[in-house]
Amino acid sequence: LSVQIVMMNSSRIPNTFHLIGLSGLENIYGWISIPFCFIFFSSIVGNGLILHQICRDYKLHQPMFLFLSTLAITDILFSLSTSPSVLSIFLFHHYSIQSQLCLLQMFFIHSLSITESSLLVAMAYDRYVAICHPLRYTTILTNPVVAKIILVSVFRGTLIHIPPVSSLQFLPYCKGNVLSHSYCLHQDMMKLACDGTNTFNIMYGLAVIICTVTVDMILIVLSYILIIRAVLDVTSRLDQYKLFNTCVSHLCAVGMFYIPMVALSVVHRFHMQVSPVFVNFMANMYLFVPPMLNPIIYSIKSRQIRVSFCETFHLKKIPW
Repeated sequence: LSVQIVMMNSSRIPNTFHLIGLSGLENIYGWISIPFCFIFFSSIVGNGLILHQICRDYKLHQPMFLFLSTLAITDILFSLSTSPSVLSIFLFHHYSIQSQLCLLQMFFIHSLSITESSLLVAMAYDRYVAICHPLRYTTILTNPVVAKIILVSVFRGTLIHIPPVSSLQFLPYCKGNVLSHSYCLHQDMMKLACDGTNTFNIMYGLAVIICTVTVDMILIVLSYILIIRAVLDVTSRLDQYKLFNTCVSHLCAVGMFYIPMVALSVVHRFHMQVSPVFVNFMANMYLFVPPMLNPIIYSIKSRQIRVSFCETFHLKKIPW
């Protein structure tokens, strides 16, 4: 595959950017596209079903499930905004993307990522209140409070990424137009700008990571330290198991979301020498796996959702 690199000395952004798939595996892209299409379809259907159940079943109109419904919407938008460029590579060997579409996709990826991070913090807080202050749960997490938390999460993710994404179209690009992944990332495009011209984006991007993802992870860790202390104070082993079991699905969602994100950020920020195939594989895992697995995990681990599905589809209730 020949790649034409556009070398530019002007301040004009390239008309198109060149995306990269899994280098060296071009001959089997047709086979690779099958699991990717399945994962994408599963993500849309799974999150759609979760959203449908929560909307129609008034018994699920509780803070935890309202946060989960917003998480499902975020995952659907995440899949819809990023999968077209990935699937076009594996299905049609189409690697080019218009610069404006690239910036728009980048904005959705980063804003939805911060929104999802905020929602995971909100869900950790929900678990903390439910376990540590069960008698005050309904008075602390009222519907207006939940609505405000969701709105703050959305606006936080949206507004914080307008300046850096907008500024990228005014940078001079001297290092070509070839990106490192099958979708557009802010830190990936920054590397193509001329040296010394993207100081604002570097500093702003670092500040965003510290003030959002880093703070969110610290808050989640603190929440679970308090939760573990409260669980250990319970004398019954069975009660301890039941209490902590309510957190398993959230912990799985946290791990699937943060581990690939942090790993990719470290690779890009510190220019680590890692196999491009491994980096692209990790990037696609970050893109596709959490939206697919989140509804599966919550459907398995949440008894209320299982019961709601059974009632809707007239299935025999699962005792566990």
